[in-house]
Formats: sequence, C-alpha cells, structure tokens
Amino acid sequence: MAVAAAALLGACASSEVGRAGEAATAPLHDLNVVRAKIPEVLRAAHKAPYRLPEAAGCEATAAEIAALDEALGPDLDAPPGAERGLIERGSDAAGDAAIGAVRRTAEDVIPFRGWVRKLTGAERHSRDVAAAVTAGAARRAFLKGWRLASSCPAAGSISASAAQRP
Repeated sequence: MAVAAAALLGACASSEVGRAGEAATAPLHDLNVVRAKIPEVLRAAHKAPYRLPEAAGCEATAAEIAALDEALGPDLDAPPGAERGLIERGSDAAGDAAIGAVRRTAEDVIPFRGWVRKLTGAERHSRDVAAAVTAGAARRAFLKGWRLASSCPAAGSISASAAQRP
C-alpha cells in the first residue's frame, strides 16, 4: 500500500493527476457508482454510423467531424505534434507505471471483481462505452470519405495529397 501511496503522490506532483484519480476510483466504477458518460454524438453514431449527414453541405459535415474529434480525440490522420524527447518519453513511461500500480491496487480492493462488475451492470456499461467509441470512429471515417466524395475542402487534419494516396 505504501508503494501505491508513493506512486499516487508522484503522479499528483506531475500532470497525471486526472489519470491517477481515475485509477484510484476504479472500485467505484466496478460497483457502477461512477459511470463514464457517453457523449451524445457517440450515441447517435452508435445508432446509425453510416447514415448520410442530416444537413446538406460541407459545413455541416465538418461540424459533425469536429464534434466526433472532440469526443474521440485526434484521428490517425491528424498532423503530428512536436516531437517529444527521450526525457519526456521516459517520464511518461514512469508515470504510466505508477498509474498502473495505483489502478491495480485499487482494483484489488474488491474481491471477485469480475462477478461484482457483472452483477452491478458495470461490465455491460463498459461494453456500451466501447461500442459507442468504435461506432464514433467508424462514423468519423465515413464522414471523412463522404466529405472527400462530395468535393468538400479538407479541414486541416487531412491534406489533399494524403487523401489521394492509395
């Protein structure tokens, strides 16, 4: 437990406070007391990932892609950020190890965790979240293809040369 406390304190000293908090509250997720909220844009994508955009026009398509980007994070075709140095990557690895230790310790608090997750509905909610994220990614890819087929200008995350590659 002392190792987990030290890892948590180390994480608090860095920019990993949010991830450390999530790791420490893992038992609350297992008991289905705390639930990840599924954004409405992902719920809509889960219902119909390949429907045509409701509003015609490039602006409406770009707005929906932007909403999906906000919910899902950057897509694979997003321009890379500044290259990070070895020191930054090393500190990320150390932070990931510390967060992982906190999460594993917090998850071990609940005996028969798998059964508890099933009985409380937490496992089903986790599957629903994962399905919504997958559908959101499919919807974003569909809309980007629709945008290209409709001759809409790219919105910065994809260049014309990248769109023309096989």
